[in-house]
Amino acid sequence: MGGSIVQRLELEGWRGTWWQSGREAISGIGGLSGSLDLVICDVRLPDISGETVFNELANQPNSPPFMFVTGYGEIDQAVRLMRSGAVDFMTKPFAMDEFLRRIDAGRRTTHSQLRQKGYFLGESPAIQHAEDLLRRYAAHDLPVLITGETGSGKEMAARLLHEISPRSKEPFVAVNCAAIPADLLESEIFGHEKGAFTGAQQRHLGYAERAGKGTLFLDEIGDMPLALQAKLLRLIEEGSFNRVGGETACTFRARVVSATHRDLARHGGSSGFREDLYFRLAVLPVTIPPLRERHEDIAWLLDRFLENAASRSDTRIRGFSALAEEAALSHPWPGNVRELRNRVERAVALSTSEWIMPGDLFPERVAKAGSSAFVPLADVRDAAERRQIERALDETGGQIAKAATLLAISRTTLWEKMNRFGIADRER
Repeated sequence: MGGSIVQRLELEGWRGTWWQSGREAISGIGGLSGSLDLVICDVRLPDISGETVFNELANQPNSPPFMFVTGYGEIDQAVRLMRSGAVDFMTKPFAMDEFLRRIDAGRRTTHSQLRQKGYFLGESPAIQHAEDLLRRYAAHDLPVLITGETGSGKEMAARLLHEISPRSKEPFVAVNCAAIPADLLESEIFGHEKGAFTGAQQRHLGYAERAGKGTLFLDEIGDMPLALQAKLLRLIEEGSFNRVGGETACTFRARVVSATHRDLARHGGSSGFREDLYFRLAVLPVTIPPLRERHEDIAWLLDRFLENAASRSDTRIRGFSALAEEAALSHPWPGNVRELRNRVERAVALSTSEWIMPGDLFPERVAKAGSSAFVPLADVRDAAERRQIERALDETGGQIAKAATLLAISRTTLWEKMNRFGIADRER
């Protein structure tokens, strides 16, 4: 089978190397790890297990992605390998078209390629680690549990997971378990039949049914009533449910993704959350870090939310002043990404200047008396221009001509400003 796979990959335009034993692979991959796009590894090898090969090479810098194939697939083994960092797990026999698709999805991807796809939650190492996990989880149907503080971006992570999964063309249905009254939540999730209770004048399809083959996102799952948790457990384990008042079982085909700000693993029993349900929901876990732990994302998020807010407003906003950006970087952001987005939208709506100032982002702060609270307007303008020039250079890979076009100025003018601000020429 190895020979036929190598032959097919070469026909598809890949350049492959076939190592026929585990030790041979460890020796060969060690010298090529930085240049390999993907390692396709069987679990049962003639000398050692594929998992041993993976574990040994994982300690090397710039280790290549691993995709496992086996004829003896077990769910526990797949989960263990995925949590350890494998990008995929397939059982033999498999369709070659699906195999090739999974290879393309799992191969090493550069940050520039990811940026072109537009799927970014941020630029910090912490959030990139979370995104890497989501990308590895995307091709699978196992439940995913997203944890993180309120407002940290758990629903955005769930939407990202859906968009990069094979289910992206199917519905994404979000349910906030904390926002729906407990006595209505069962009917909203599972639906009800006509006459099931007073006021049920017709059949109602619940979120589980409306999700179809897509993704059912259960936000704030930790607030789900205990009585309803047993029915959710059956939904996941058996892939079926009954509408309220119904006798015929309905097939459940969607993937379950849930989120919570609570530590269900630590306080599961004491908080009223079923331990068995927790383990079914947390097969593939991912944590979204709070904004205070990823300062590198603050400026990126400011720009993203400003662009979105400005596109919906008639106000002409050119950007954030240097003082506003400094104030944002020093703010603890107790409300996380949600707070940042709300502050930017309010600033765009209320600002009377082309540049957003600290008072626009944080109007609740009392400005210090005297001139110490102000800096010359020319300094603010220079700082904003420098920041915009650096953004344009990043966007164009340091190409002066293209950056000048983005900024709507001549190349000579851009050169002069770069020299005045001390910005290095990146084309050299």
